[in-house]
Amino acid sequence: MGTRSRRRIPVNQQSIRGACHCKRRWIVLCHAGACNACRVAYAGALDEVEPRLSAASMTRRPSLLTLGLLVLAATTSPALQPEAEVVELTRSGSHVDVRIGGRLFTTYYVDPSVAKPYFFPLRSAAGTVVTRSFPMVSDVAGERRDEPHQRAMYFAHGDVNGLDFWGEAAFPKWSDHPLSTFGRTIFRTFDEMQGGPHDGRLRATFELVAPSGSLAEETQSFRFAGDEQSRIIDCEFAIRASHGPITMGDTKEGTFAIRLVGALASPPGHIVNAEGATGEKGVWGKRSNWVDYSGRVADESVGVAILDHPQNLRAPTYWHARAYGLLAANPFGVKQFTGDRRQDGKYAIPAGGSLVLRYRVFIHHGSPAEAGVAAVYRQFATLE
Repeated sequence: MGTRSRRRIPVNQQSIRGACHCKRRWIVLCHAGACNACRVAYAGALDEVEPRLSAASMTRRPSLLTLGLLVLAATTSPALQPEAEVVELTRSGSHVDVRIGGRLFTTYYVDPSVAKPYFFPLRSAAGTVVTRSFPMVSDVAGERRDEPHQRAMYFAHGDVNGLDFWGEAAFPKWSDHPLSTFGRTIFRTFDEMQGGPHDGRLRATFELVAPSGSLAEETQSFRFAGDEQSRIIDCEFAIRASHGPITMGDTKEGTFAIRLVGALASPPGHIVNAEGATGEKGVWGKRSNWVDYSGRVADESVGVAILDHPQNLRAPTYWHARAYGLLAANPFGVKQFTGDRRQDGKYAIPAGGSLVLRYRVFIHHGSPAEAGVAAVYRQFATLE
């Protein structure tokens, strides 16, 4: 009998259920590359999908035909593999609307009257608003009106060469320093703006401006994608020391943040990190690959996670995650997060140098376990 050739079929990013020796069933999270029960590694192609086990442990292995049928079912079943939806970007003056599947997902604002760019609001795939409206909208019944500088989603830090870009001079009572030490992130250009059948991309350039003049150049880049179940924003923030050296100071006030809708605050919502720690006490100031807030908003069980890329500075990052609904990744506030005066989280960018930070925002149905947040992180971590 001759040797049979085997055509390689890439495994998609959906769960393929079959058998594993650990429980005599296959439960393979193919985008994670492992059985979610025993963590045995699996490869990402049909001719390599069998478990990498010793001969003694292979007490029950499926046939290649069985695995092939499972792969085929997963790659052809709409229920297992939601189809990516078309992404459209439309600019109108100082804002850009992002639509996914023909429905408004979010809007990016670069309003010169506001101290920093921001997104507002963020919506789930079902259209549920998952971010606070204040201060952009001030008449939402029952909504907390604290910390007005915490906009729906933004990137800013509270100590850049001693200046505060996290707070805003328009709301001085929420900061403990004089007006002369606030900075502004000033829009310059849109460098890329395009939609597509599977994703859309947006890139903008800003200047970090002090009362005395420009400090640095900042580029904010985003990739938007979604399907009938979830929404994703891949974010990259690059700070270039274009006007001399930059020091990012050690403060908890930063850095990449989402202010969530009240229903996701804890309680009634739930906060959990990659290690399974829960609540503000278990998550705030701790290092982790990701943090997720979930709960019921209106009629939807929904969650929002920020994922830290493993190539980021000090990954896994520290988290400025508050029970009232602030979710922020901050790699700089080491002294304040640890309470150790011997620590210093400041980071120096030499003149002409750059610091790049990357994050993924994942908006999903259900709990983090139901949505597979851990597996989404593992896929994100493979991106170069």
